[in-house]
Amino acid sequence: MPASDLVIIREALAAEPGFVSGAALARKLGVSRVAVWQHMEKLRTQGFVFEAAKSRGYRLVARPATLHAILVEAHLKSRLRDFPLTVLDSVDSTNDEAARQLAAGRAAPFVILAQRQTRGRGRLGRAWHSEANGNLYASFAFRPRLAPARLATFTLWMGANLCELIANFCGMSPGLKWPNDLLFDGRKVGGMLTEARVDADQVRDLVFGLGLNVNSPANSWPGDLGRRATSLAVRTGAPLDLNRFAAALIGRVRLAYGQFIDGDHLDTIADLWNRHDILRGRPVTVLQGTRRLAGIAAGIDDAGSLILRDDRGRTHRFTAGEVTLEKAG
Repeated sequence: MPASDLVIIREALAAEPGFVSGAALARKLGVSRVAVWQHMEKLRTQGFVFEAAKSRGYRLVARPATLHAILVEAHLKSRLRDFPLTVLDSVDSTNDEAARQLAAGRAAPFVILAQRQTRGRGRLGRAWHSEANGNLYASFAFRPRLAPARLATFTLWMGANLCELIANFCGMSPGLKWPNDLLFDGRKVGGMLTEARVDADQVRDLVFGLGLNVNSPANSWPGDLGRRATSLAVRTGAPLDLNRFAAALIGRVRLAYGQFIDGDHLDTIADLWNRHDILRGRPVTVLQGTRRLAGIAAGIDDAGSLILRDDRGRTHRFTAGEVTLEKAG
């Protein structure tokens, strides 16, 4: 993206709700005031609206409501600008695109954001409804160089951090359904998908994908999805600033990833997960291949395994499986 456009938007956001001086912008950019005006004209074609006032400068009065690379970048804190982002109108899958770019040699970390996915998918290859209706489809790419066994708790750690982010941003937190779903009152608001490329005894490429229903209205899902899905906007009663949320998401994922790599998550992951766990203490059935076991969910252990206690009091641990909440009694 043009650096001058980014500076103009960043300065306009910092001055809100006031004005930013055209002369100050010209000095900061090292260009004429006419050149500043020309940049603003170009930004107007992208959905930005500026109010001009004599002797006061310019004020940003409207901006694109859809995902926009300049707005996401402008909201990022300076220490996070080493995490380059790509914003796409449409892609088959953000995870697939991130994997392709890693395979082509792109330096990591980076993030791929998309307005829409044509072949979005979740765990076990299930389709993820990914229309361009104000939601967020994101994939974060890393080259961690760590032992594959260490990834066992990665998705769980990221999920717990996402709940904390949403709680801080929206004032309400979704629950976590082991191992990768975010829900409000049984309705899915988001899902995670972690994929890794392993060479010998080391994780070479790691992609963390997230599909999150941010601003989709209540009637936007087809068929049975309408009874099983929700969005942050539906829960809060108002649309969110998608670009500011995307910037906050990048910051949180960047922080959580660093803590995971450093091992700083080990002492807190179980407590953080249990804070949001919707299964703990409730009757569930776990399906693992042909094995089916019912019992009471008892949280996770330090390895990220789901703990289940059956009706005989025996403890079972699952590293994978499909979990169904059962009605009590």
